[in-house]
Amino acid sequence: MTGVVNTAQEAAWNGYEGRHWADHAARYDAVNSGFNHDVLDRVRENDRVLDLGCGNGQLTRLAAARARHAVGVDLSGPMLARARADADVPNVEFVQGDAQVHPFPAAAFDLAVSRFGVMFYADPVAAFANVRRALVPGGRLALLAMTPLAGTDLGVVLGALVPHLPFPTGADGEGPTSFGDPARVSEVLTAAGFADVVCEHVEADQVWGADAEDAAGFMAAWGPVKHHMDLAGPEAAERARTALAEVLTRFAGPDGVRTRGTAWLVTATG
Repeated sequence: MTGVVNTAQEAAWNGYEGRHWADHAARYDAVNSGFNHDVLDRVRENDRVLDLGCGNGQLTRLAAARARHAVGVDLSGPMLARARADADVPNVEFVQGDAQVHPFPAAAFDLAVSRFGVMFYADPVAAFANVRRALVPGGRLALLAMTPLAGTDLGVVLGALVPHLPFPTGADGEGPTSFGDPARVSEVLTAAGFADVVCEHVEADQVWGADAEDAAGFMAAWGPVKHHMDLAGPEAAERARTALAEVLTRFAGPDGVRTRGTAWLVTATG
């Protein structure tokens, strides 16, 4: 792998977090794939597509099926191994690297996409400037980013954990929701050289498990939740898991545990 500046994320995604996502690729896709069409509808037949933070590669493969070629880039060795193992189209490639500094060929792509893979850059302006250089003049950007958690189904679910854990699971505007403010998104992308920045609110169902207990077990093993449960100790973690299963019963139905997910669909031109 080429040079890495985002060392904390490299450690996480090549450690427990990345292994869990790779081992449970289908489950994570069930959570996020409802948003796929919001990005894939922007793919054109002759596009060369760059997928940022491609993870297990589902979006990359689907984009490749619609485009001339698609390249997925990610820090995570375990997830890229899963992506390559699942590759079912010939015109897809997966590269391990830090998108902020990776030496992409200049003007090699027509479209850069991402499904919740761009919220953790050490320096987002530098990262998107690097991505812009990889796009042809007038190249396009279409990415999904989490909205603030407050008032969302996921916010309700994670809120049930807070009384039992030493720290909240993450404040809005930080970490996963660092791109939750459209004004900040526009500021970052404009500083990186993009224009015509638009943030559109989109929604999709997210499937977390077959029933409340199954979903609670999966969510308790999800990296951010597991981290805080480990900090809390076994007794507090068990109370948190019980609270998680209880709140998830609100979202359980005959076709599984479903929350209504919200995201920003961010589009721009380079």
